[in-house]
Amino acid sequence: MNKKLFFLLVVLMSLSLIGIIFVQGYWIKTTIDDKEQQFSHEAKQVLLKVSEEIQNRELESYWFRFDSIDKNNSSLKGITLTEYFSMDRDKLKNEDFFQSESFLEEDYKVSSGFLNADEDSIQFTKLINKRVTNIVKNNIEGRGVSAQQQIERMVRMKDVEKESLRRLIGGVAEKLPIHTRVSEETIESLIDKELRRRDIKSEFEFAVFNNSIETNLSSDNFSLDHPATYGVPLFTDPGGNSNYRLVVNFMGKKEVVLSSVILMAALSIILTLIIVIAYSSALSQLIKQRQISQIKTDFINNMTHEFKTPIATINLALDAIKNPKIICDQEKVNRYLGMIRDENKRMHAQVENVLRISKLEKNELDLKKERHRLHDIVKEAIAHVELIVEDRGGYIQTHFAALKSSILANEDHFTNVIVNILDNAIKYSENEPKIDIYTENVKNMIILKVRDQGTGMSRTVQKKIFEKFYREHTGNIHNVKGHGLGLAYSKQIIEDHHGEVFVESEKGKGTTFIIKLPLIS
Repeated sequence: MNKKLFFLLVVLMSLSLIGIIFVQGYWIKTTIDDKEQQFSHEAKQVLLKVSEEIQNRELESYWFRFDSIDKNNSSLKGITLTEYFSMDRDKLKNEDFFQSESFLEEDYKVSSGFLNADEDSIQFTKLINKRVTNIVKNNIEGRGVSAQQQIERMVRMKDVEKESLRRLIGGVAEKLPIHTRVSEETIESLIDKELRRRDIKSEFEFAVFNNSIETNLSSDNFSLDHPATYGVPLFTDPGGNSNYRLVVNFMGKKEVVLSSVILMAALSIILTLIIVIAYSSALSQLIKQRQISQIKTDFINNMTHEFKTPIATINLALDAIKNPKIICDQEKVNRYLGMIRDENKRMHAQVENVLRISKLEKNELDLKKERHRLHDIVKEAIAHVELIVEDRGGYIQTHFAALKSSILANEDHFTNVIVNILDNAIKYSENEPKIDIYTENVKNMIILKVRDQGTGMSRTVQKKIFEKFYREHTGNIHNVKGHGLGLAYSKQIIEDHHGEVFVESEKGKGTTFIIKLPLIS
């Protein structure tokens, strides 16, 4: 895939995912805000209803007490006649019905005991009504008042009396202590009843304030700083003013709000997480596939380079042998034949490494294991490379401290493992190769360490050194031959022997390969 196209695809996918997450988050936040506003509205309605009920209960208590007073013991002070009007229309007869209602207002002085006030008596108006109905023809004025201007209302007797009592109580009851007008139990009961009626499941705490000063009407755990606190006026006058305020903490506001959206929010979050995981997995696979594609490209280039040199050498040797002057020189012929044989072995070794890896991945490699001494296998592997080391002026030294070295292993394959590690140490030593091999016993294991003083490797390379086809990138310069199969093959062989392999390295200070294998008795 083109690098720019790959980058564009990743950016588009990332922006799309971020957009989805943003939309989901915005939707959840908006929904919660709406639910909070709805809860606040419901809470206000609850408190208004409770305030109204408390005030009505006070009025009713006084009304029943007043209504039961012996009116004969009240003294009449005066009589006033008040007339109210109402109108109706009969469209079929084209007539207006004009009704007048007369109220006889009898002023009484009633004992103030029922209000617990200081006055000896309180004047109250008793209303007696009389209704008269007249028919007024269309466009005919009666008593100087047109039909369209007549007042359209009917007043019930009890309502007028109660309103009169309400105004009277408002002026007298406000002088009484608040705890004599309503109790904590009444407030708590009314709030609980109204919450249950509206199906709001929330604990609450309350308090009554008088001009911002908390009264003794308060629940134990009330807090004015609680975030879900709402208040309404209590015992208002006809103008809606009041010195008292009922304030309530709704402790379960958060639970009530979240419970209504938690299912959809959780489902949304889960689906979003699934999308994020799927996206991350897809992106990881894309990156991995791109890396594999790059590694395979490098492998093909390296293999081409590895085969191109021996093939060219073989072709040159064959052309030289065909030369009549050379073919008669047996020494030169033998030399060129030796070159052809060596280059052929080199290509064969490359092919064998590829086939070994392929067979290991398919579990087709038959490893027949026998009892061997690890020290003997190491010595055999050293014999394969010591001429190369000596030719470069280096050395391989052994430090066998392990008293036990018997392992169950396939001699050929495990020899190849040690050779590959030694070959890696030789290739990455810029100067003369200096290699030290150590062994030691730890419990029932034998530990083999191959240490060189080469170029070393970074932590990033250490994590990938055993991956198939992996080679450290050094730009377009390939000063170290290979195709990244030797160590991958070695790791799989070691693991097939129930062992482990690690690498410790520091850039510019060399590398140490560590192999752990189980001992056999």
